[in-house]
Amino acid sequence: MKGSGLRSRLFRAIGVVVIICVAFTIGVGLVLTQRAVQSATLNDLAHQADLIAAAQRNSVSSLRTLPSRIKAILYQKHEHLLFHRSDLPPWAQERLAHGQPVQGTMSYGAADYRDRYYFAARSVNPGTLIVIRPESTASSLLSPYVWGLLVAAAAGGLLAALAAFLLARRIARPIDRIAAAARTLARGTHPEPVPVEGAAEIATLATAFNDLAAQLQKAQEAERNFLLSVSHELKTPLTAIRGYAEAVEDGAVDPREAAATVASEARRLERLVRDLLDLARMNRTDFSVHNTEIDLGEVAEDAVRRYGKQARSFGVALWAVTESPAPAIADADRVLQVVSNLVENALRLTPAGGEVRVVAEPGMLRVEDTGPGLAEADTEHAFERFYLHERYGLERKVGTGLGLAIVKELTLAMGGEVDVESRPGTLTVFTVRLGVPKVAARETLPA
Repeated sequence: MKGSGLRSRLFRAIGVVVIICVAFTIGVGLVLTQRAVQSATLNDLAHQADLIAAAQRNSVSSLRTLPSRIKAILYQKHEHLLFHRSDLPPWAQERLAHGQPVQGTMSYGAADYRDRYYFAARSVNPGTLIVIRPESTASSLLSPYVWGLLVAAAAGGLLAALAAFLLARRIARPIDRIAAAARTLARGTHPEPVPVEGAAEIATLATAFNDLAAQLQKAQEAERNFLLSVSHELKTPLTAIRGYAEAVEDGAVDPREAAATVASEARRLERLVRDLLDLARMNRTDFSVHNTEIDLGEVAEDAVRRYGKQARSFGVALWAVTESPAPAIADADRVLQVVSNLVENALRLTPAGGEVRVVAEPGMLRVEDTGPGLAEADTEHAFERFYLHERYGLERKVGTGLGLAIVKELTLAMGGEVDVESRPGTLTVFTVRLGVPKVAARETLPA
């Protein structure tokens, strides 16, 4: 089942946080407002008590005969006068006994029904002046503040909800674009680069997706070119085989000549298929190499023995130049395959009277030949599939176009590297560098 989108989840999450914050703000605001109202009420009562007490001290009349204007003021404020200290809480009575003014809250009324009051008390000879105000009257002063808090909270909540919606949309928009581009890519269509915008993490995601899409496009183009090249290479010998078969059927050529050509083209097809299979195996996850300590000198001599007969038939001198020992960390079978490919290419291109040398040193193998060589611009692409085949196919004897690609893939799989240097018409050197055992590496360091 499809879950909710990032935008709605962000909006809900921010909304919950906003609601919690607003509720907390209202709660704290109510407490602070209630305390402020209580403090103001007590201060007002204290002021009233001080005024009445001061007036009484300057008067010869009794507290019970207050002037009518003072009674009117008390009536408007819903305030009353008490005259018995015993009506107050014990703590207030104690402070009054020491002549201190007091104020606070108290319960007053009949035993079965007592209301809460704010009070302010002052000692006035010959008695006590107590001004009280019902707590319910003071609480009515709290209502405007409460409504103000609620209105402000509601307005803030709406603004926060709008901000949450805009923020969620701003965060989700780049991700939606990346998702849409990914769906386009999955359909086999190359999308336009997505804008790199938003937070750093989202911008990094957009950059990574653009890089991925670009690399995928390059890989698809390389695959198409590879298939076109393979198709062409398969088609050429098949065309020759079919042509000679038809010519034999028509009696236009000598069957023995046709058989030799068909056998040659079949071997060419076999080499191409073998190279394709080698490349396919190297791209599989279960392709592995078993690196151990080996002697490159032995590998070089083995390769020379294998191709000695072919070199003599070409009129090319082939020999190995080795240091004993020439240790390296690699897979012996894979190294032999690498050297064999390089020697086969060198023998094919070196003219009669030339020479090919296989040089082995600690951690390094070089195959040198005196063939036509490569232009400087070609050395950068020499290990690309079919590059040299397409570049020199009409000028020289070339192989399947995959041999050097196999050399590079195998060398990289063993943790090494390979490169080529060439002086056209003079010398071409393919160098394979591999790991060196630690002991051998220390021995080769200069003293």
